[in-house]
Amino acid sequence: MVDKKKIPQHVAIIMDGNGRWARRRGLARIEGHRRGLKVIKEIIRAADDLGVKYLTLYAFSSENWKRSHDEVDFLMAACQGFIEKELPGMMENGLRFRHIGRLQELSESLRRCIAHAEAETKNNKGLCVQLAFNYGARLEIVDAVKSIAQEVQSGRVNIGDIDEGLLARSLYTKDTPDPDLLVRTSGEERISNFLLWQLAYAEFYMTKKYWPDFSKREFLRAITEYQKRARRFGGVNG
Repeated sequence: MVDKKKIPQHVAIIMDGNGRWARRRGLARIEGHRRGLKVIKEIIRAADDLGVKYLTLYAFSSENWKRSHDEVDFLMAACQGFIEKELPGMMENGLRFRHIGRLQELSESLRRCIAHAEAETKNNKGLCVQLAFNYGARLEIVDAVKSIAQEVQSGRVNIGDIDEGLLARSLYTKDTPDPDLLVRTSGEERISNFLLWQLAYAEFYMTKKYWPDFSKREFLRAITEYQKRARRFGGVNG
């Protein structure tokens, strides 16, 4: 049973297995993504009900451009459609929307959609839904280093001022606490270039279920498992 007093502040999810879910059913990969969108809505509601403060969803990596044009085009359109459709509900329930990742490769209409959703929800105080779309952790770190280098070059930052805090504040997630719990679906046991810096002390929960089969029940199981872990952060308990 979930202990409401020990809810992780930030949960990050690698939503994996849409294509394999579809293939096992003789369906096109796109059908797996369609089913996966429904699961996203269910998990956002579950996280909000539990009192999770931040939910980061890995939706499209910077490596996913290697997929077929049809699949990429579908994912772009699906992202925009999801944001537009869910925005009224986010406003009604006080949810905040945020994008992390590189925007420049996205279409102008999707960039406008993202900017509009962020602006509309920025003052909401509830769950922050952080969508990692066209996101890659190595690129994020490169972008952070470039930003710091420009600050040093301009004289606004001294070399001696560079520390973990400055680097963290230069990442896409600069206003977000590090994840307490990482969930990955589909049976894979790797983090796939996701939040490499931020996951330093996260607890991991891996499930063999494909994302379209993930449910509120499985999400609660992940939270319950997290609550059994000892969070030592390099120290010693007892």
